[in-house]
Amino acid sequence: MAKRPTSQEFLVLDDSALLRQCELDTFRSSGPGGQKRNKTSSGVRLRHQLTGVIVTAVEDRSQHVNKARAIRRLRAAIALTVRHPLDDSYQPSELLRSCMNSQAHLIVGRRDERYPLAVAELLDVLAAAGVKLSEAAKIVGIPTSHLVSFIENDPKLWQCVNQLRTAAGLKPLR
Repeated sequence: MAKRPTSQEFLVLDDSALLRQCELDTFRSSGPGGQKRNKTSSGVRLRHQLTGVIVTAVEDRSQHVNKARAIRRLRAAIALTVRHPLDDSYQPSELLRSCMNSQAHLIVGRRDERYPLAVAELLDVLAAAGVKLSEAAKIVGIPTSHLVSFIENDPKLWQCVNQLRTAAGLKPLR
């Protein structure tokens, strides 16, 4: 049986390697932007072939800017959707430990390139802990309240955790 790829395997790739795993579509975006927007294919859609994750970017008149945005969104989407089961010997990775300060608080922001990897690992831990925040916080070695604050600071992460909790028969976070 073939080994199932993990989110970390995709997220550690540089942009060009990740882009090679995708189908790239360009299209004409709608909305304001003048004649240039109506004549050029500046919208970008990426389909990650190994995970099925699809993202788009249409905000800018430049295809290059939209492609860079789409790659960032793809990393975030992979981190939120691709889970990797953990074994009993799990210890927080060096990357996750580098995202914590001396008080064991997560200090990685959404613009940090380590953020998607940290989110993917935290969600893997949450899934292994039955989506129970106190259990996951104990496994990672951070206060439960700080884990909740970290999740709360990212609306997509908050939504993802609530979907996981609902699927596990637990009450959503408020």
